Amino acid sequence: MSRPTTKSELLSAAAENYDQMNLLIAGLSEKELSTPFDFNNDEKKKEAHWKRDKNLRDILIHLYEWHQLLLHWVSTNQAGNPAPFIPRPYTWKTYGKMNEIFWQNHQNTSLEEAKEMLDNSHKQVMQLAETFSNEELFTKNVFPWVGGSVLGSYFVSTTSSHYAWAMKKLKAHRKNCKTS
Repeated sequence: MSRPTTKSELLSAAAENYDQMNLLIAGLSEKELSTPFDFNNDEKKKEAHWKRDKNLRDILIHLYEWHQLLLHWVSTNQAGNPAPFIPRPYTWKTYGKMNEIFWQNHQNTSLEEAKEMLDNSHKQVMQLAETFSNEELFTKNVFPWVGGSVLGSYFVSTTSSHYAWAMKKLKAHRKNCKTS
């Protein structure tokens, strides 16, 4: 699926990928749910997240925390308080460290809590997206706090694209469980 460039495409892709991700999750076996993620033997999986996330809860919490970033960023800026998407002291160059903090902060969160948190945040993000017009989401320079991008790209990144990332990771884990 190509990256959404309209409000209707954004809403559709986010809902579709969220549903597909949940279907994939519902189909995970007990072995797949109980086996820790381990991608150390795959030389193609060098990014930090392949080592960071050890289970389904970690993935769901990652998605939830990125929803929180979006929700906070939009509400803060709409209230007239300029704030970057990535909160200080982090930047786009150091957000990996922020992701590690998210991971650390949720090691005592249960899988059921993570599922509920993500479901609620997904609904909040979708409701927020609905409040914007197509032009507000996909026209440059509508909101000065968005910078040189468009607001819709942040919604796409934290929904459909992130859900696709999660599914890729879950499928790789499922494959590992079948070969071990």
